[in-house]
Amino acid sequence: MGIEKLEILGNDYIGAWVVATDKFFLMGNEVSKGEERVLREALGVDGIRTSVTGTGFVGIYAAANSNGVLLPYGTEEREVAELKRQLDGLNVHMLHTDYNALRNNILVNDKIAVVNPAYGKGEESEIADALQVEVVKAAVGGFSTVGANNIMTNKGLAINNRATEHEKAHMESVTGMKSEQSTANLGSVSIGLCTVANSNGLVVGETTTGFELSRIAEALNL
Repeated sequence: MGIEKLEILGNDYIGAWVVATDKFFLMGNEVSKGEERVLREALGVDGIRTSVTGTGFVGIYAAANSNGVLLPYGTEEREVAELKRQLDGLNVHMLHTDYNALRNNILVNDKIAVVNPAYGKGEESEIADALQVEVVKAAVGGFSTVGANNIMTNKGLAINNRATEHEKAHMESVTGMKSEQSTANLGSVSIGLCTVANSNGLVVGETTTGFELSRIAEALNL
């Protein structure tokens, strides 16, 4: 287990480049070897370098858990094939949707996905099948981009500090986990984009304060 601070390419919104699960993390090809080492040591799992739709913003476009990876329409065939090869048979599925920044719109662990309410029934079904999870719709703090604005692992839940008491109670009810509210990166409510986390560890943007870090770590039971 580890807790670290990090910048990627001089930017502390590190979740734009990386998405983590309890089995692996995906990262854009631009992530340096030193940055990869920090991520690997904190998260306790190995990383896989890739691109999605030709970009390194893997943490914006790819949603993932230990059961599979969801990629947006427009992902290149070679990218899909390479991920399937490296993930050794794990489900890799392309989702056709207008809301193609998938990680921004899907907050997921190995049991449940909380998704943007704008997703339709067909999209919900594909998400459920690809990631082998229950799917529920919710907005938190007025944000439909639940993945960009909240953090969830198999051990804990951190929600943005604009969430109402009703939203907080609803999220705790559907996930079965207690939550704490926080910001990151010195006041940002986009806490999902400021962090990379799994059950083993947490990496936050360099400007995250000690108070913010302690709140997020407590919420994730780290």
